[in-house]
Amino acid sequence: MATDLLDRIEKPADLKALDRRELKKLADELRAFVLQTVSRTGGHLSSNLGTVELTVALHHVYDTPHDRIIWDVGHQSYPHKILTGRKEAMSTLRQFGGISGFPKRSESEYDAFGTAHSSTSISAALGMAVASRNAGVARQHIAVIGDGAMSAGMAFEAMNNAGVTPDINLLVILNDNDMSISPPVGALNRYLARLLSGQFYAAAKNVGRAVLQHVPPVLELARRLEEHAKGMVTPATLFEEMGFNYVGPIDGHDLDALIPTLQNMRALKGPQFLHVVTKKGQGYKLAEADPVLYHGPGKFDPAVGIQKSTTAPKVTFTQVFGQWLCDMAEHDPRLNGVTPAMREGSGMVEFERRFPTRYFDVGIAEQHAVTFAAGMACEGQKPVLAIYSTFLQRGYDQLIHDVALQNLDVTFALDRAGLVGADGATHAGNYDIAFLRCIPNMVVATPSDENETRLLLSTCYHYTGPASVRYPRGSGAGAVVAAGLDTVPLGRGIVRRRGSGLAVLVFGTLLPAALKAAEILDLTVVDMRFVKPIDTQLVLQMAAEHPLGLVTLEEGCVMGGAGAAVSETLAAHAVVTPILHLGLPDRFIDHGEQGALLAGAGLDAAGIEAAIRTRFFTS
Repeated sequence: MATDLLDRIEKPADLKALDRRELKKLADELRAFVLQTVSRTGGHLSSNLGTVELTVALHHVYDTPHDRIIWDVGHQSYPHKILTGRKEAMSTLRQFGGISGFPKRSESEYDAFGTAHSSTSISAALGMAVASRNAGVARQHIAVIGDGAMSAGMAFEAMNNAGVTPDINLLVILNDNDMSISPPVGALNRYLARLLSGQFYAAAKNVGRAVLQHVPPVLELARRLEEHAKGMVTPATLFEEMGFNYVGPIDGHDLDALIPTLQNMRALKGPQFLHVVTKKGQGYKLAEADPVLYHGPGKFDPAVGIQKSTTAPKVTFTQVFGQWLCDMAEHDPRLNGVTPAMREGSGMVEFERRFPTRYFDVGIAEQHAVTFAAGMACEGQKPVLAIYSTFLQRGYDQLIHDVALQNLDVTFALDRAGLVGADGATHAGNYDIAFLRCIPNMVVATPSDENETRLLLSTCYHYTGPASVRYPRGSGAGAVVAAGLDTVPLGRGIVRRRGSGLAVLVFGTLLPAALKAAEILDLTVVDMRFVKPIDTQLVLQMAAEHPLGLVTLEEGCVMGGAGAAVSETLAAHAVVTPILHLGLPDRFIDHGEQGALLAGAGLDAAGIEAAIRTRFFTS
């Protein structure tokens, strides 16, 4: 498809010169460009196809970057990136050295707030609005929040705060693409939205309040009549009660509805709430039919769609967890599976199908997920919380206060531990070892391959107390996975290779790389299995048997990580020996191919070998 208009857009201000007919053509070109780009690079598709017209309307009406637009969740921002000078850079999307798949302040002045986790936009926009007010700067602040993100408590905490801050310029746009409560959209709703957002309505409402404020019973009657009149045609009550002026719902793909409504709302003061209804995958029939499949696809041919691979794919760690979860649930009726809105990502589709009464998707609400699991454990159930490492960070207080402090029997299956590739620093699970091992009662397991993942899941499940098993995104070395529910001794490691002089203590799936380096240097390699409880006896034995010293290896942050646990163990027993800690450096690591990122951090076989040679074998 030709992109004549899109090629003329170098910055958002260029949209202001286009009339409504041209804007509609631009939206068509933009949608086609998003589809072609994502099909070549991979990335988030369905959500971005659904925000094309909304993005065009926002940049047409508002003066960005002076006016602030905050995108939440960040995977609906590709059209925004394209219209803000990054069209040519889209060929590098989510690649090493290329542009991020999420808004990023260091990437563009048009990215007002960095985001990839959800439900942060209203808080950030409110903070910006208050700061602008205090500085005497006249600007608009728009938070575009996806409907799933509205399930998080943080969004409502921010709205509760905003509702009592009337003298600010804040617009919250709910991009509703899945909510069954939404009434039909059309001409009537478009008319009502324009009416309720107009200056006449706002002025009439304010004049009415001024006139009737001295007659409280009549004022209260008028207020109730207004609420009921709006309530007959809009689901406004909740947001109005929180102090927002609610407008909508309107068709989020109809520029004739969006543009005048946004123009009207721009002139209003105080917290405003606009409800737009969009369709995931809009304009691409395959994505419309299966928005989940096309949520975050890899490369594909748009003319054909996503095709099943003809070669047998390697089993992923997520699939190992999903199968183990079903097997353990078959064995133990107390098992319940919990996820904060990551059913597919955490491998729980089959579990939901087979055990629907024991499956709980609590929405994007990590704090609630942790405490919900704690409550189940209080009553003798055995909850397994499947959660990405990076998302568990959001439930840290609950992990300590509600689970560990009460020593409750909750198993945490931590997916996406370590580097995650194209999603970058926001989604990398680099810190769970450090923030978990300092918590009393907590078990921290680091399986080295697919079979070890299953073994340690069973082991931690049978531990009476809080326990975590971390495993990375994707597949591992291809270890054969046993079908049983066997366990291993808690807190015991195993020697995988005998060498001389130096021992490498490995925590997790970097074991194959360590073994390659060890073959060249003739080193002992130990699969430690557990960070906590650490195998103290094995650590001391390795220190005694290897006069050159020890190396610790982990796909997690070095500071406070598993290597630090080894050093603490040695210090507690007054053992002095040379030790080298290898892991992720003290910096955020951007997006790129997973293997390349590991190599860049010196955590591939060549990097491990080079670091050991430099430290122990260079005179």
